[in-house]
Amino acid sequence: MRILIKRLLIGSCLVLSAGCSALGQPESFTLSADLPPNFAYVATVTYVPSAGQNCTLGKRDNMNPQFNREWRTQYKPNAQIAIRRTRKGCELVLYRIALDINATYGKDRGDFGGDSGMILVRDYLDNRDKGTFNAAGDGAVLGQCQLLFRTIGPKRYIVKILTCRSTDAQGNLALGHPFAAYTLDQLPGKTVRLKITLAAEERPYMKDTWVKVPGGWKRCMGDNFEDQYAFCYGNYTDFSSFRMPGGRICTIYPGCTEHKEVNP
Repeated sequence: MRILIKRLLIGSCLVLSAGCSALGQPESFTLSADLPPNFAYVATVTYVPSAGQNCTLGKRDNMNPQFNREWRTQYKPNAQIAIRRTRKGCELVLYRIALDINATYGKDRGDFGGDSGMILVRDYLDNRDKGTFNAAGDGAVLGQCQLLFRTIGPKRYIVKILTCRSTDAQGNLALGHPFAAYTLDQLPGKTVRLKITLAAEERPYMKDTWVKVPGGWKRCMGDNFEDQYAFCYGNYTDFSSFRMPGGRICTIYPGCTEHKEVNP
């Protein structure tokens, strides 16, 4: 996947400087999403001068539109993305959509994990690199995300890290982040759907810090509560309490089925 992205980025320099794209009325496509509960995406769209254009625009004249910037409070799964637009007489075409994938796990503003994805758009792509659409006009950016848990601070609050990887149509994990590439002429009137699944079970962020037990995971004590890494190092009998988002004190993650008040 990384090799494909690098090849597209290098090749685009040649495509943008040669040939002539058909320019007409502004066109658009729909970016949508099928995400797990408590997930949201932010899309940042980049445009560049179309092939044959010699114009140069400053950043203020070619701002990157952003969709779902206020994803916590004003999230909308569907966004209408313009494929072409004009700024100060300069004809621009869609070049890239950067995707931020966010997952919330608590009520505090910082209780979320995030990772990224990408949609690249070019004048021309080899068939092997080009995304496809079904008969209904739907294409997909496929991926699976994994939540990893760890503790931070002397009171050992639980935080979660989100990692997202690309998948094939059968759900098998691939290299790289969720990714798709299309040509400009593929997109008008179509729908590209960000389709993300969530791994069935959360996993510890670092190895040898938690021990699997009936009902979940126990946190190794390490040297003391101030030990931020607290590796087990073969000690699988001394465990510590930790605090869930919101402050609840527990000894087994994630269910807190065993609970005792242990204050550091």
